[in-house]
Amino acid sequence: MPNFQAATQLKTTLNYLKQRFVGKDEIIDLFGIGLVARENVFLLGPPGTAKSAMVRELATLLHGQTFEYLLTRFTEPNELFGPFDIRKLREGELITNTEGMLPEADLIFLDELLNANSAILNSLLMVLNEHIFRRGRETRKLPALMIVSASNHLPEDEALNALFDRFLIRVRCDNVAPDQLSAVLDAGWALETQGSSTPPEIAASTIKSLQIQLSDIELNGIRREYLELIHKLRNAGVQVSDRRAVKIQRLVAASALLCERDHALVSDLWVARYIWDTEEQREVIAEIVNSVFAKEESSEVQHPRARNSSAPNADDLYREVENIAQQWDNAQPSAAEKAVLKDKLRYLSGRCAWIVESTQREFVQAAVDQLWTKMM
Repeated sequence: MPNFQAATQLKTTLNYLKQRFVGKDEIIDLFGIGLVARENVFLLGPPGTAKSAMVRELATLLHGQTFEYLLTRFTEPNELFGPFDIRKLREGELITNTEGMLPEADLIFLDELLNANSAILNSLLMVLNEHIFRRGRETRKLPALMIVSASNHLPEDEALNALFDRFLIRVRCDNVAPDQLSAVLDAGWALETQGSSTPPEIAASTIKSLQIQLSDIELNGIRREYLELIHKLRNAGVQVSDRRAVKIQRLVAASALLCERDHALVSDLWVARYIWDTEEQREVIAEIVNSVFAKEESSEVQHPRARNSSAPNADDLYREVENIAQQWDNAQPSAAEKAVLKDKLRYLSGRCAWIVESTQREFVQAAVDQLWTKMM
């Protein structure tokens, strides 16, 4: 049985990021999925849309080593992996001095990845796909929790398609909607001035514990629906290789774990919306994925991204808690009705964890806890 304390801690960190970056909830939720599943995330969007800023802010919240590099056509392997150790070289050994470089980082950000040249292409492929650094006779496993890349265009060269294929999660990063611009300005200024509140940091070891717990998530309950989804995507012309089909299961399990469940729901298949290869596929894939779980009705906590919705509204949740309290106090419910009310409250308690603003989250959670005490 997974220990959900680490999942709660990660969600708190993600909620903090959402407050800092207005209108970027979708991307930040996918960062959470990528971290838990240990899968790479590719951000596609024009300059000035906070791609780099989000990754850097996440890096400041992560107790671990980070590595960031802007790739150009002239980037050499030494700039990413480190130079050869001169002392060892004198002894006839080709050993890389990786101190402070990519092979030692817990979070890696490769900006403008698609500028990579053939000199580092093969080394990056193994890093991205297997989290292994190999140079000459030197081979070592990487501690990387997640690798994020950003670009303002998709690959046009076939050689770069191989790099792009190593990013299972692909997401657009655009300018926010006009009605959110005022909130963006406020949040951006707060980010510049660095307010006095203590950010909710999270240790790399905590993320690693979540990655280990991923194998405890039960997927058998959604096997039929998952197979149906893969067949539908392939029939629609989406290239879902067997390797990618296997890896998507990790994203599904990560969604369940972040919802603090030990089993996946059909709605956890929402993560498959982000496996597109071209922008034209985005809408097609989303419709196919949504159709698979459109009729699902569950009293269990679903990931807020499943219904294309944003974080839950604190006022709405509080009104629902009050409504349950009135039914409990005034209607003299039967034992069966009491069980239903408890299930509803348990569901609302899970939804509370997704409220972005911490004061509102604590206020609603206090009301839930108070009602639980009365019920028990």
